[in-house]
Amino acid sequence: MNKTRTSGRTVGGLRSLSLQAPAVSLLLLWMLIPLGMTLWFSFQRYNLLMPGMTGFAGLENYEYLFTDPALWSAMGTTLLMVGWVLAITVVGGTLLAVLFQQEFMGQGIARVLAISPFFVMPTVSALVWKNMMMHPANGVLSWLVELFGLPAVDWFSSLPLTSIIIIVAWQWLPFALLILLTALQSLDEDQVEAARMDGAGPIAIFFFITLPHLKRAISVVIMIEMIFLLTIFAEIFVTTSGGPGLATTNLAYLIYIRALLDFDVGMASAGGVIAIILANIVAIFLVRMVAKNLES
Repeated sequence: MNKTRTSGRTVGGLRSLSLQAPAVSLLLLWMLIPLGMTLWFSFQRYNLLMPGMTGFAGLENYEYLFTDPALWSAMGTTLLMVGWVLAITVVGGTLLAVLFQQEFMGQGIARVLAISPFFVMPTVSALVWKNMMMHPANGVLSWLVELFGLPAVDWFSSLPLTSIIIIVAWQWLPFALLILLTALQSLDEDQVEAARMDGAGPIAIFFFITLPHLKRAISVVIMIEMIFLLTIFAEIFVTTSGGPGLATTNLAYLIYIRALLDFDVGMASAGGVIAIILANIVAIFLVRMVAKNLES
């Protein structure tokens, strides 16, 4: 009987493996072929403007990139964008989640309206902010500033990086709100009521009950957002095109410049490999942080 069961399990395992193999193989090919081609081209001299100059380049592409000030500027800009957007979305999302947790008239409609910007495509939101909100002559922000007798601000010339951060934060704030508001639904109201009976005020309840309860959800928000924020592109392309100069050129946009404006496939591939390494370092750090929070 034991042999039959073991054999049956083995046969069942082989059947399930044979059923999973096509999908897993297709997924691996879909992932590994582009990665392999990126690695291959990163070691090649491959510039579409100079088709005669081909061959193995070794580490020349990487050496050029690491000695190029544009790379370090792009990496610094990337970290600034990610850091500021995370700070705005996490702090703002936490405060808005606590606010929308309260009972008030039209609560359901307000929640839907607050979450809806997350479903707007990045290109569309960038166009809306560029032409309707931050336009120096006809924008809503310029109109509000002029009400106080102040001169209008040309956001994308005077404050380009701040403008990108505002646009991206506006897109991702609803996501943080959605996750944190969902986490607040599981907060034990009896614990909050007991704290109130002991004389705790709203601020004490927030810092000693609500915030510790949201610790895991905040970790998840940070991890998911950071992975996506490392690849911000559409907002930069539509609004500033990486300028003025390199003021808003992040790592993703620098790779675009090298590949589709300079036509240097080898250099762009080397930049892509650097971006992959940076993303994996960040992902490992974030996964460990989330795992530690889950264990605690």
